[in-house]
Amino acid sequence: MSEGQTDRRPRVAIVHDQFYTYGGAEKVVERMLAAYPEADLFALFDILPDDKRGFLGGRKVTTSFLQRLPMLRRLHRYYFPLMPIAVEQLDLSAYDLILSSSYLVAKGVIVAPDQTHVCYLHSPMRYAWDMQKEYLQDMKLAKGPLSLVVRCILHYLRIWDVRSANGVDVYLANSRFIARRAMKAYRRQAQIVYPPVEVEQFACGPAQSERKDHFVTVGRLVPYKRFDLIIEAFNRMPERELLVIGDGVDRKRLEKLAGPNVKIMGRLSDEDLNRHVAEAAAFVYAAQEDFGISPVEAMACGTPVIGLGKGGLTETVIPPGRPGEAPTGLLFDAPTADAIVAAVQHFVTIREQFDSQACRTHALKFGPARFDRELRAAVTSACAADYGTISALVPDTNLPRVA
Repeated sequence: MSEGQTDRRPRVAIVHDQFYTYGGAEKVVERMLAAYPEADLFALFDILPDDKRGFLGGRKVTTSFLQRLPMLRRLHRYYFPLMPIAVEQLDLSAYDLILSSSYLVAKGVIVAPDQTHVCYLHSPMRYAWDMQKEYLQDMKLAKGPLSLVVRCILHYLRIWDVRSANGVDVYLANSRFIARRAMKAYRRQAQIVYPPVEVEQFACGPAQSERKDHFVTVGRLVPYKRFDLIIEAFNRMPERELLVIGDGVDRKRLEKLAGPNVKIMGRLSDEDLNRHVAEAAAFVYAAQEDFGISPVEAMACGTPVIGLGKGGLTETVIPPGRPGEAPTGLLFDAPTADAIVAAVQHFVTIREQFDSQACRTHALKFGPARFDRELRAAVTSACAADYGTISALVPDTNLPRVA
């Protein structure tokens, strides 16, 4: 901060990719707003329904020209080629600190040399990098002339994504897995700040000996979550009941796949959802997640996790045999029905090794207080060289300072 400006309170802008639902990324924005309540909020577009806007606290969202495009709610996924230029048009010149929450393009906002940009990276844009194959398959664009057009657009997006990575001063990644992805894509190191999970909202269920015998899985019913693999696995185990809780574009297909021992329950109230998870023998999860909030929420209910041993779950689930730590779940090696069947059958034989309270105690480590503390410390460290009055940004005087 230049001489003569030390009495001015630094201005903060929070930039999020898009507001159309209230999920894990939006919970990160909610905690950012709690830490910096005077910050102004920016996004590509805002189509949040009224019943999901509470976390914004009545704040106005400044949006890009995408907000004015036709049929935005239905077609926003198809506007992705315009997102880089749209985010570059957001005017942040009046701000000292920019906090971006990015899984698409938010990190690409244009900043000046005297502005500090801290990016909370949920992931580099998945569909342009290592998940391009899955994206093209889900969109039915794996082959044909249109596939070539989309692949050319994704090539352009990768070039832009790497170029825009240089505008960030400090990256915060939501897992070691995403930090590795950022290194692969951008050759940039990232600090690990696990996302906030509202673990205190969940009550711990009974001990394994008192639980029911059914298994449960929860999430948005979309192809990449691989609920089809879980259902296929349980179709091969008709003696074991599976509850599938959630809704989404893949629901009809999954209902056709489900055998008589698999119940597609749709979206439930929070109370019913928590009860089913807390009563279950285990929570089954087959997706490769950046972090994976649902498995942590299951452990907060005292429910062990049977999950894919790739991505974020390797950082949140403790398998049996780890020295000095109580197990909180099992990890299987491959995203196949065979692997899930083997893991479930193995779990049944060692079920009594899993302690409900140990699962919950481990999950509590990922609560919002940890996120708040680590976010503020990271921002303090990033800004200390620029601001003589960093306490105006981070009022906690016990946070570390960088000389």
